[in-house]
Amino acid sequence: MLLVRALLLVMILYEFVADLRGWRGLSWGHPAMRPLLAITALALHPRNTSWRQRLPALALAVLPALLIQALTAGVRRRNLNPLAMFQPGVHDGYTTTRIDIPMPEGTMPAVYIVPRACPQAAVAVLHGSGCDKTYFAWRLTGALLDRGLGVLLVDLDGHGENQRPQRYPQSIECAVEAARWLRARHGRVGMLGISLGGCLAARAAADGMVVDALALLETPPQLHFDNRDRWREARTLLQPYVLDLLGEASTMRLAHAVYDLVRAQRAPRIQAAISTWELIAACDLCGSLARLNPPLLLVYGERDAIVKPAQAEEAWQAAPAGATMWLVPDASHLTLILHPEALQRMAAWMAEELAPPPARR
Repeated sequence: MLLVRALLLVMILYEFVADLRGWRGLSWGHPAMRPLLAITALALHPRNTSWRQRLPALALAVLPALLIQALTAGVRRRNLNPLAMFQPGVHDGYTTTRIDIPMPEGTMPAVYIVPRACPQAAVAVLHGSGCDKTYFAWRLTGALLDRGLGVLLVDLDGHGENQRPQRYPQSIECAVEAARWLRARHGRVGMLGISLGGCLAARAAADGMVVDALALLETPPQLHFDNRDRWREARTLLQPYVLDLLGEASTMRLAHAVYDLVRAQRAPRIQAAISTWELIAACDLCGSLARLNPPLLLVYGERDAIVKPAQAEEAWQAAPAGATMWLVPDASHLTLILHPEALQRMAAWMAEELAPPPARR
């Protein structure tokens, strides 16, 4: 009986924490229930029982109560889905369209999202290896939309719905055709590449792709990491801004998404005629950076165990004069795409660089 009381009491404590932190995905209740939950907690508090008896029961209840809390909240909040913004249709303040961009061979699946006010500028986003066009992209997309920018999310060759295998140099066409597609619809075009996507974007721009601003996130000159580095990356997931995903997605969706996040680093599911390691080496990031002309932003995480700070410095040394580089102190390879402040800052930089030039008198 003492253990059952402890289990219920710990669940109520979890509910209070979830409510106060705004973690709707971990909450099965409603703020109006706070008084009732407080009364219930007092009623469950065991009387005439020493703390020596209470503490072991509470300790034993911590993990089972968390599991029950997560499962209950997952059912209660099953419709809490941040990926809904990528579903085709008219949403609150923006419109989402599923498209297939013509390529020299086949097509490139993409999602095109534009604010209601028909923006003058848009940004193409190229994801990392093992990911797809909507992979943890809702915070980034929201930051760009808030700045009045259109967003084009594409599936790179061999990833997501893209049936073209990952090859070199054909994979560079993903960046080129994304920029060309946007250029036909917007006066100003930016590109944001993440990891592998950054390597492809940099090489395409160096070879003549026309963009008005280029941002590269956690983009590696080369890949050098092992299982110890993967474990270091996994430990960085316990960040406040990562835990705040519980306010954006149900526990079931979030558990699946985190599993995909880790799997993408360990065993990417891609169709490849060339490995990601070889493709990144072939793109020659440092050689590409030296040939770039558009405004350039490099963003890296100081806790990145995949693209380590020494490699970030290598990229910075190769970048042309006038480039900008940020090191985000509490971000890693897995979490930079989730870092709200870094994303907002990046979106502000992109909006400033894509603003129409002042009219000449």
